[in-house]
Amino acid sequence: QVQLAESGGGLVQPGGSLRLSCARTGSIFRIHTLGWYRQAPGKQRALVATITNDGRTNYADSVKGRFTISRDNAMNMVYLQMNSLKPEDTAVYYCNVRMLLTDYWGQGTQVTVSS
Repeated sequence: QVQLAESGGGLVQPGGSLRLSCARTGSIFRIHTLGWYRQAPGKQRALVATITNDGRTNYADSVKGRFTISRDNAMNMVYLQMNSLKPEDTAVYYCNVRMLLTDYWGQGTQVTVSS
């Protein structure tokens, strides 16, 4: 059973940075995608960034050039470096693993961007 645990959220001022981490336990298939999604109050959960097993990345237009997704296979970790944060980035951020058409989710970590 795959389990995911996010950390690194918090309160940050506009223009600041945060680094989210996601620790994974359990085995995954060779073909998979790791990702970060977010859900703001009153909105649907939306893709932020993904990275495939072979390192291909994909970003939402709203975060391109500001956020960077990365992975450490040896440590079973995936990260989201968030720079130049804006108030509209405020949301609960969720770690995701997708394999064999099945999604696994963490519990989420709150990111609040406010002065």
